[in-house]
Amino acid sequence: MLDAALLALGHVFTGHHIAFLVVGVLIGLIVGILPGLGGIAGMSILLPFLYGMDPTSALGMLIGMVAVIPTGDTFTSVMMGIPGSSASQATVLDGFPLAKKGEAARALSAAFASSLLGGVIGALVLSVAIVMARPLVLSFSSAELFMLTLFGLSMVAVLSGRSLAKGMAAAGLGLIIGIVGTAPATGEPRMTLGIDYLYDGIPLVVVAMGLFAIPEIIDLLKRGAAISETTGLGGGWGKGLRDVLRHPWLVTRCAGLGCVIGALPGLGGAVVDWIAYSHAVQTSRDRSQFGKGDIRGVIAPESANNACQGGALVPTLLFGVPGSGSMAVFLGGMVLLGIQPGITLVETRLDLTYTIIWSLALANIVGAGLCVLLARYVARLTQIPFVYLAPFMIMITMFAAYQATRSIADLVALIVMGAVGLYMRRFGWPRPALLIGFVLAPGAENYLYQAVQFYDWGWIWRPGVLIIAGITAASVVLGLRYGSEISSEGHTDPAAAATRPRQFAFAALFLSAAVACIATALGLSFLGQVFPLTVGLLAAGGALWVLTHLYGSHASAVHDDDAALALEGRWSGRELYLSVFIGVVLGIWMIGFLGAMALFLPAFLIIAGKASPIRAAILTASALAFIYSITTAMSLRLPEGLIVTAFG
Repeated sequence: MLDAALLALGHVFTGHHIAFLVVGVLIGLIVGILPGLGGIAGMSILLPFLYGMDPTSALGMLIGMVAVIPTGDTFTSVMMGIPGSSASQATVLDGFPLAKKGEAARALSAAFASSLLGGVIGALVLSVAIVMARPLVLSFSSAELFMLTLFGLSMVAVLSGRSLAKGMAAAGLGLIIGIVGTAPATGEPRMTLGIDYLYDGIPLVVVAMGLFAIPEIIDLLKRGAAISETTGLGGGWGKGLRDVLRHPWLVTRCAGLGCVIGALPGLGGAVVDWIAYSHAVQTSRDRSQFGKGDIRGVIAPESANNACQGGALVPTLLFGVPGSGSMAVFLGGMVLLGIQPGITLVETRLDLTYTIIWSLALANIVGAGLCVLLARYVARLTQIPFVYLAPFMIMITMFAAYQATRSIADLVALIVMGAVGLYMRRFGWPRPALLIGFVLAPGAENYLYQAVQFYDWGWIWRPGVLIIAGITAASVVLGLRYGSEISSEGHTDPAAAATRPRQFAFAALFLSAAVACIATALGLSFLGQVFPLTVGLLAAGGALWVLTHLYGSHASAVHDDDAALALEGRWSGRELYLSVFIGVVLGIWMIGFLGAMALFLPAFLIIAGKASPIRAAILTASALAFIYSITTAMSLRLPEGLIVTAFG
């Protein structure tokens, strides 16, 4: 054990590893700074570049990114009052008022110091958990691992915001998408529609970027991109650090909360900041300044955010069950590198496990230091209208998605998943539930078939299976009770209620997918139909539950971000910007990637961004040179297009 830890420490402090870790940290900070993107979209962009990389360096880059995104999103939360991701919502409550008081520097320094300490505490907890849980992991068979995937799914399905029904239906649809392709036990094709591309399933990169990157880009474009009104940070860097030192127990308690919550699959960043913030309020004698600029309202959520990453790695590394949406993508990255999390990793590659732990701690230190150095410059960066950043993000998204299988079908699937994610966002459906369902589907099915093969149906009565089943049942009951309290709060928005037919139609699509899955399963052999039939019934039940709530105008189910505009007969812009993505894909299909981008980038910058032709030309040339250099250096490929292929 000690030898593996020391060996990993040696790997971490090599120049090569540190270089890739810093690259990941820088990308993570950029993703965190851009409002609304978060770790899932950012990490999914990195996945295609992992092919052929040394596992240690690749893990350093991934951990570097995931560790500092909660740190980077502090900039927009404090400077602009806009959460950089779901994990930084609570920081806005006191961080932004502090900035308006001229104490942005104090808020930022306190946030960065809290993030650093929380991240290091998370890494320490992870290292202890690895040591203590190792015997438990080694005693797990495929039967217990299957039950763990069910536990992860149960957490995602029931803890999905105000609508438990939507969480269940979204997780069910994720499972359905995850089993598209050939059955692992029998090799029978399922829901492939006769399309060759679908026989191997839809790549994780495409699903993740479609669900998260495209909707966030479109939403920011639709809103016109909020811009910071000031670049001033004020004074108080030292005061913020002293604030953290004056509240060591608050940092420790909230970091501990972050670790525990992060270790529960399906919770993670969506709730950890609010729980930590509530804890800070409840344990404070003087609560009068919370929400008005109390520094404790910044320290608490920021300590928990980064510690949450260490906690989320516990189920990811030990059991192969992602503790959050970003961990689901990280899990996919490990698979791409040929690293199998769980028993194999702990038993045979313990050095890699400790490499991840040390990288997590180092990334938090590097990230916090870089944030302090870059703060003044980043404050100016947040003033750039998003309309100037969007075309380049679209270019990177298309470029990364194509590397999944290097087929134009990757881009078509990206648009389809992007449309699904776009309307899930509009109608209040939990997208992380769908993604985690998608990621867990192959593992759950394989573990089920292995358990049946090794133990027949007697695996159900194994002690470990019964214990995990009891924990899962308890989590479902508690989650239903908690979710019922949330869903009963509030009232139905009259404008959203008026657009229920559209919400009905969208929910009906989920039901249609479930029915198609059930119909397909009934035509398979017994062994091949067990899992898809179960998944189809689960998804159908969730979709019917949603439809019932919509029919009864239940406050938890009725939701439409564009309801007011729809009643006025005006378009929100979602469809317009989605058509831009479709047009770019058509252009790539016809004239190739470089040709399409050479037309799209300047056109978007000039028409939407009102940029001068000269500036648009310079930015376009720089972007194309960047893409070409990456493609050449990493031996990647770009789609050539029908016309180029025909005349080439």
